Amino acid sequence: MSIKRILGVMGIAILGGLVALGVNRMFGTPDTPQSFVEHQNAKFTLADKLADVPNVDFVSVADVSTPAVVHIKTTIKSSPRVQSQNPFEDFFNSPGFPQQRGPQQATGSGVIINSDGYIVTNNHVVDNASRVEVILNDKRTYVAEVIGTDPETDLALLKIEESNLAFLNLGNSDDLKVGEWVVAVGNPFNLTSTVTAGIVSAKGRNINLLRQRGGEYAIENFIQTDAAVNPGNSGGALVNTSGELIGINTAIASQTGSYSGYSFAIPINLAKKIISDLKDYGEVKRAILGVRIQDISQELADEKGLRSLSGVYIPAVIDGGSADKAGIKEGDVITKIGDVVVDKSSMLQEQISKYHPGDKVDVTIIRGGKEKVISAILLSKEGAKEITMEVNRAEKKVLGAEIENLSRDERLDLKIKQGVKIAKLGTGALKEKGIPSGFVITHIDRTPMYTTQDVETALKDKEGAVLIEGVTDGGVKEAYAIRLD
Repeated sequence: MSIKRILGVMGIAILGGLVALGVNRMFGTPDTPQSFVEHQNAKFTLADKLADVPNVDFVSVADVSTPAVVHIKTTIKSSPRVQSQNPFEDFFNSPGFPQQRGPQQATGSGVIINSDGYIVTNNHVVDNASRVEVILNDKRTYVAEVIGTDPETDLALLKIEESNLAFLNLGNSDDLKVGEWVVAVGNPFNLTSTVTAGIVSAKGRNINLLRQRGGEYAIENFIQTDAAVNPGNSGGALVNTSGELIGINTAIASQTGSYSGYSFAIPINLAKKIISDLKDYGEVKRAILGVRIQDISQELADEKGLRSLSGVYIPAVIDGGSADKAGIKEGDVITKIGDVVVDKSSMLQEQISKYHPGDKVDVTIIRGGKEKVISAILLSKEGAKEITMEVNRAEKKVLGAEIENLSRDERLDLKIKQGVKIAKLGTGALKEKGIPSGFVITHIDRTPMYTTQDVETALKDKEGAVLIEGVTDGGVKEAYAIRLD
């Protein structure tokens, strides 16, 4: 090599070193050379860790998941749809559709969870639908039966008459780690079998979406991801790198109604019990601990003299509820349900939601700085321990009718705050008085009727004249005086 060429190479090396130093001065901090070396070591350690991460086979994940994700088309009864101003939009259908009269068409997604045609989706995808159509990945089309819905978790279970279907195995969402790769599969904007990928951005998110929709016992413990999802993805699959279903896509954080970087999915571990109940009973048998709950902030800890920010604070205990009967007190901090650590209200709600009324659960609390384990027998929201296969009927023998609770949408349609509906009339006092099937009882002897349990309580040991007030299925107010002998 010539002297001139050697000097040229040395010159380039020296210039490169000067440029590197210049960049460090311009954009870095005036640290000592030792500090600069420490940054290099940290970067080297991270590179080592990343080198050990296995490559993700997205092709295999897509091959497994796309045949198990279906396109759902619904015919919705006439009702005006107002575009939400809430930044946490559900992504059912597409934003900006003109308001229409008469039946409307809408679309969403669903996931086949066994070979016999059971499909899980969002409640808001099929809510108020008069017809639900399911299109498989191979374009076969079926009319689906809605087995049951649960507005409190925004889940619904459908069934189509088919066998030997491709389906997704249910994973364990509790094992999911922040930063882990996930794949979203759905039908955004009617683009069937669309696959996108992202990472888990956070777990245990409560965005107050379901409570805003009117869910009294709403449970939100969402998985947050940055996988691109859009209108039409509702009810679609969130899948881990093993091809297992670990979430049901539900909502996006957006000012426009389209993807803006954040999406939310229902953890499959929460969905498992809901799906099982809907399949077995047609409704969710929900257990209630009977406490008010609050996340612990530094301000709350200072105010209440708490020694730790971990756990969930109990500002109030419901009289006669499970917690009250077990000895849990106001001011206690719940740190575990069973063997599972709970550090947020949403985590506690999810853990309790996995149990049935009558189940016994160990609750670990902190009281006066000491840990204590208390066993509680969970009750239903009506205060009962038992599960019955009958779907919430009341006083059939007395009234000669089957009565059922109203959905939130039915109450909104009739513009009433409460009521129970006569689902089926038999021989008895109501039929003799000419009260029609479909009539909604809002009051008995001036007492509001919120549930069938209220009817049972109001009529227990009742004799003589009873005033029945309510509305017809057309919204006309009527009152009847009936006699119970």
